[in-house]
Amino acid sequence: MPRSSPLTVSALVAAAASGHVLYPAWLALVSRSRPRPTPPEPAEWPPVTVLVPAYREAGGIAAKIDDVRANGYPGPLDVLVVADGDPDTAARAEEAGATVLSAPGRLGKSQALNLGFSKVATPIVVLSDANNRLAPGAIAALVAWFEDPRVGAAAGEKVEEDEGGEDLYWRFESWLKQREWRLGTTIGLVGELAAVRTDAWRPIPPDIAVDDLWTALDLSARGFAIAYEPRARAIEPPHATLAQQWERRTRSVAGALHIFRRCRRQLGPGGGTAAAQIWGHRLARYTVSPFAHVVLLGLALRRLPSSWLARAFVSGHVVGAWALWRRASDDKARPSLPATALGHALFLQGVALGGVVRYLRGDRPTKWPTVAR
Repeated sequence: MPRSSPLTVSALVAAAASGHVLYPAWLALVSRSRPRPTPPEPAEWPPVTVLVPAYREAGGIAAKIDDVRANGYPGPLDVLVVADGDPDTAARAEEAGATVLSAPGRLGKSQALNLGFSKVATPIVVLSDANNRLAPGAIAALVAWFEDPRVGAAAGEKVEEDEGGEDLYWRFESWLKQREWRLGTTIGLVGELAAVRTDAWRPIPPDIAVDDLWTALDLSARGFAIAYEPRARAIEPPHATLAQQWERRTRSVAGALHIFRRCRRQLGPGGGTAAAQIWGHRLARYTVSPFAHVVLLGLALRRLPSSWLARAFVSGHVVGAWALWRRASDDKARPSLPATALGHALFLQGVALGGVVRYLRGDRPTKWPTVAR
């Protein structure tokens, strides 16, 4: 087998680093002189609906409703729970005093959101998942951005409680979205906590599983800006196992690739800033980066006897795999932070490859199994 040229190796390194290193470096460079946007203070706080799609959430929906009401929003606020084919959750939500819509059968999250929006009368809708809690003042922090007529949606910040790889990942995501927003918009809408201008909403098509990404691209295509508000934090409970994370993340990658194919006109130069964000923030990570990584690992294994760089590269994978194994085995003694970071990076590359396989198989469900809470 012929020896790879330095130019080929350099190209592979650049491709593997495109989403996690090169795009952040470019983003830091182009946004360095841009001031951090600050929201205007509303003269009058508009009425808001907090829309909570819920499936198998009977045990926690009352606490969620109480958490929303205690968030301190200074204007009129209604909590609307869409019980997605789930009469137990509907009954508990009604007992807690929320407005409730009951779907006769399970719709899936995207279509549950469509149902909720079809009944909303307020100018702003805040979307929030049933299993998280909100940082104080989160709702008002999001709503303030809608004083700017360019803003079609405002993204909150997702916070994981695992104090490990997921937490590191979402800190990195937060940094990216803050820098993207300095350029005028971000595609980093998260379904755990976001706000949408009601008259800018368009129903999500029935084949779409990743509701937040679709909404972000749809609004961007119509010229709306998406603000980012790091003070609006949704605190998520940790996912119990790596297997659960794998299922959720590979499903999201498969659903995102389907969206990118449907929205392919936004991937070219005509897509402007949003196109650069799509490629750098998402698409390169899901395609170019993991495949280049696999090729680099193969080259490094071939060169183990003769190259210290190859040995260091492979050793990093061994450490990362060990950290993942420790996590999967539920060992209470956590690996060091560098080992955890290596393991999570390795896991994300595997997730991207697994997501591509699911996409090619047509495995992108809009409804998925959920544990009762």
